[in-house]
Amino acid sequence: MEVRSSDAARIIGDKIASGGSPPVPAIARTRLQVWFIRVCSSIVLWTCLVQLVAVCELWHPHLLAGITSRISSSAKLNVDEEARLHSSSSSSPPPPPPPLVPPREYTSNGFLRVSCNGGLNQMRAAICDMVTVARLLNLTLVVPELDKTSFWADPSNFNDIFDVRHFIDSLRDEVRIIKRIPKRFNRKHGFVPLEMPPVSWSNEKYYLQQILPLFGKHKVLHFNKTDARLANNGIPLDLQKLRCRVNFQALKFTPQIETLGYKLVRMLREKGPFVALHLRYEMDMLAFSGCTQGCTKEEAEVLKQMRYQYPWWREKEIVSEERRSQGLCPLTPEEAALILQALGFGKETQIYIAAGEIYGSERRLTVLRAAFPNTVKKEMLLAPAELQQFQNHSSQMAALDFMVSVASNTFIPTYDGNMAKVVEGHRRYLGFKKTILLDRKSLVPLLDMHHNRTLSWNEFVAAVALVHEKRMGQPTHRRVIVDKPKEEDYFYANPQECLCEGTNCDLLGHGNSSKTK
Repeated sequence: MEVRSSDAARIIGDKIASGGSPPVPAIARTRLQVWFIRVCSSIVLWTCLVQLVAVCELWHPHLLAGITSRISSSAKLNVDEEARLHSSSSSSPPPPPPPLVPPREYTSNGFLRVSCNGGLNQMRAAICDMVTVARLLNLTLVVPELDKTSFWADPSNFNDIFDVRHFIDSLRDEVRIIKRIPKRFNRKHGFVPLEMPPVSWSNEKYYLQQILPLFGKHKVLHFNKTDARLANNGIPLDLQKLRCRVNFQALKFTPQIETLGYKLVRMLREKGPFVALHLRYEMDMLAFSGCTQGCTKEEAEVLKQMRYQYPWWREKEIVSEERRSQGLCPLTPEEAALILQALGFGKETQIYIAAGEIYGSERRLTVLRAAFPNTVKKEMLLAPAELQQFQNHSSQMAALDFMVSVASNTFIPTYDGNMAKVVEGHRRYLGFKKTILLDRKSLVPLLDMHHNRTLSWNEFVAAVALVHEKRMGQPTHRRVIVDKPKEEDYFYANPQECLCEGTNCDLLGHGNSSKTK
């Protein structure tokens, strides 16, 4: 006979009222039944919920996207943050800035517009210089315009590569920066600014004496060329330090670039130490320099025709052998493989090629890959979908290579172009990280003698080591050549004024303090 729970409760109550004690086993069985029913119900409910989710995902994959998007975003942020923490200071971004400092109060003498020219790192250095000029002259700087007409034809704007808000906020105590020129100074309103390129390698006196007076008549000045417009040396210490501040702190890549750059670094570091090889054996550099070592006659002719197509590449007829003997050609992939072996890098070494498309494609990388099987490029490490947003944007792709190069255990450029120099300076700033600066003028005869078998392998190795003994990115003074600024050491390759502040260290050697007097 079935007894309902209400009846059982009444019977127990009657027994208690009559002085009897309740049946303990019956109570225990009742509680066990209730607990069992709850457990079973929970299992059934969770099973139904799981089945429902599975069916929804099967027929409508995006149905739960709204529910899970926040969870996925949080997980992604946690992964990115873990990568940043796992990375050393070489690849991690600088610590978050403190609360915004009060802006510098000054009366602006006018607006400075600048159109940067060249590739990413040439424009990067130019931006640092133009911020410094704006600070010197008490100007309002308009966010720089990037080159869209160079060989690379990259349509990227400043905000496609750099974090604009960070750029403006981090420099607000030095210079006022705006995103666009006020409408009253717009060409659409009939205003025509003064356009000119400043004189190359100029010091602060040129800008104070010849450029500043122009703002009395022209409220807006447009510098249409900005590469190397500020001298390497002879600049006041506070201005040199501002150039460093812009370069190392204010110019931060966009979150999209940084996220993918950190991912590349993490993937490489998970497999151990790695070398970033800036293999500048690319079509534009070969055409510009006239270097055809290792090319077929047909390839050499294509390079020559390209050189004639660009009128601003002034030299047309170039003898490749002469240029190479002067150390003015990038090393070929085959030459780079030999040098890496001579420098002691073993077959297991992980090599990251920080470059665009190598001229001759994979055919020219055969020897390098045979010597170093763990040779990779960003296109091999990342899925095509991850790189799709950067396709046809050479400066954004170069930004990824820049991040990996700065973070690498060893950086080796095969040509001393703008990227090689700027990365070198960045690595010095991060603690003089190992950067092997190849002496191509000395290497060419060694390579040729080894190729002709007049120099044994052991002799070749010893000679290469001797040549580069003091070319490992160690602390050193910038070389100054009076009246020949193009031949002296580049400020951004060795910003010595910013490397040893507030200490008595002797980082720059020769018994001299690192402080600029």
